[in-house]
Amino acid sequence: MHHTRRGFLKSASLALAAGAVGATVAPHAQAQGRILGTVIDYSAGVPSGKSVKAAGHLGAVRYVSNPRPDAQWMKGKPVSIAEARDFANNGLATASVYQFGRADTADWLGGAASAAIHAPQAISLHQAAGGPTGRPIYIAIDDNPTRTQYTEQIRPYLQAFGTALTVAGYRVGVYGNWNVIEWCIQDGIGQYFWQHDWGSGGKIHPRTTIHQKAKWQTYIDGIQVDINNVYASDWGQWKPGQAAPSSFPIDLNSLSSQISPQDIDNAVKLSQNIM
Repeated sequence: MHHTRRGFLKSASLALAAGAVGATVAPHAQAQGRILGTVIDYSAGVPSGKSVKAAGHLGAVRYVSNPRPDAQWMKGKPVSIAEARDFANNGLATASVYQFGRADTADWLGGAASAAIHAPQAISLHQAAGGPTGRPIYIAIDDNPTRTQYTEQIRPYLQAFGTALTVAGYRVGVYGNWNVIEWCIQDGIGQYFWQHDWGSGGKIHPRTTIHQKAKWQTYIDGIQVDINNVYASDWGQWKPGQAAPSSFPIDLNSLSSQISPQDIDNAVKLSQNIM
């Protein structure tokens, strides 16, 4: 399926404007309070499923985004269907995360307008790797932002990205520090949370699905990987060809309460401007 910035803006805006009467709330991934295993993430290359399995991991969180032009070392972006199949053949699973920019080029700096560009890319790459609907795509906030940055840029970015994911039949994950996760929960954003330690003050949020421990790294097949603790049996994992959960609910009712009529109007106007 071909996704466009215009199409996502229009479908999300119209669905939200309709109010989605009777929509049910998507269940949250439930953190178990104990470590259930480990998963890895990486971008410099792609280790084999056999080696990842031998290292004792459950799978990997993988990028559904392209490498940055200034980072030619990112040979492991984006995830491919061959990689996902190799993992599945070795009893491993894959989860998806979107992150293209970082620091001065962070994806969230452009707010909702940037999400309208990034979400279609994330979904297309997720699909190309065999990722099913009904699964989350983690949206990366790889920073230690201020509350003002969250309110003025990150929240609109996550809301717009999350709307696009939900309308297309996906769930919403957020990669961020303790504060970002807490603010997202307060605002009703996300069902899955992947925590990093930058700015987290040594705390692990109780709603954390996956925890990326700072400087916990190793090499598999000569490729540097980060190791993450898993705190929920459902950490957003999928395998190619897997059917979407039959009862996956579209959480538009919740989303409509998060996004103001002005946000919807702005999205419609933006979509009209690029027709």
